[in-house]
Amino acid sequence: MKEALHIGAGKIGRGFIGAELINSGYQVTFADVNSKLINALNDKKEYTLHIMERDGGCQKLTNFNAVEIGSDEFFERFIQADIVTTAVSMAVLPKIAPTIATALYKRRISGCKSTLNIICCENGVRATSQLKNCVQQYLDIETDIWRQEFIGFADCSVDRIVPITTFDNPLDVGVERYCEWNIDKHQIVGTLPTITNVHFTDNLEAAVERKLYTLNTAHCATAYLGAQRGYSYIHEAICDPYIRQSVEQIISQSSAALIAKFGFDSLTQQQYAKSVLHRFENSLLGDTVARVARDPMRKLSPTLYFAYPASLALKYALATDALALAVAAAMRYRREDDNQSQQLASLIAQMGVAQSVQMVTGITDRAFIECVEKKYREFY
Repeated sequence: MKEALHIGAGKIGRGFIGAELINSGYQVTFADVNSKLINALNDKKEYTLHIMERDGGCQKLTNFNAVEIGSDEFFERFIQADIVTTAVSMAVLPKIAPTIATALYKRRISGCKSTLNIICCENGVRATSQLKNCVQQYLDIETDIWRQEFIGFADCSVDRIVPITTFDNPLDVGVERYCEWNIDKHQIVGTLPTITNVHFTDNLEAAVERKLYTLNTAHCATAYLGAQRGYSYIHEAICDPYIRQSVEQIISQSSAALIAKFGFDSLTQQQYAKSVLHRFENSLLGDTVARVARDPMRKLSPTLYFAYPASLALKYALATDALALAVAAAMRYRREDDNQSQQLASLIAQMGVAQSVQMVTGITDRAFIECVEKKYREFY
């Protein structure tokens, strides 16, 4: 049986990446730092994937075990692995880089001549390449030379909504049926792995940006506008006529920028955007505004969901007023248990809206910033 090592045994790891690997015939080892979670996975030896749709059903998953990241067992599994994946968040990737470097060294000195591909399944652009750059800093010359022949670092894009859910078995995960996993086939070393629902693409950049700046942009816009209107759940917010119309306009402006950059077919992009909003209507997911809106400063940063498509639209001299509304709603987001929302409030109190927008988003276009400031004040 093929062996996969998946780093990050959280809900996305169990509910998406790990599940797809198990369904593709891999024996999966989940690696995590949470000893309680590791013990639970090893003790129960199964968990259930709940498809949170009206005709969804359930799937019981087995063929897995769990180890602690950096343990002897972890390194043994890494040496034996046919594929390594992660779902840990972009912020954690640099933290695991030294461990990955050590694992590569151990795999080399073991005499292993099999190819291995490492794929980071994170919400970010070229996440695996970012990990690769971090890992290389810790490699000795011999391992780095060996790595170039036997180890692939393949970027990907992933798309599946995995909300916060509660079941009798805490290992169970609720997910939507829809999932999309695109991998850059040119970065794969050796034979392309066989994984259910994976598409190996020639143009990953287009796939990544289409997903990030359509789905994530719309998701976050729904959350921030929903927060302004007092909604607790995404499905409630997207059914509000004002929010629905606003998010449609936001996606339309982001889509126009993507079409200008990549030459996407306009009708196909419109249909994709429409399907995204339909997914948000699913009340069975119970997807909360607080979950999606969390960490607004990160989500307002230059490469993410509002600032990037706005900058792209400005580059092509396209409309940005709806994207400015999204930025304003995110700037206005406040929640006591969200540290970044409190930091954002403090920044605005100290510097004012205009300077804060420029600092957080990296956008310097005066007209855009003035539009954000105007819409920010309209939320009062």
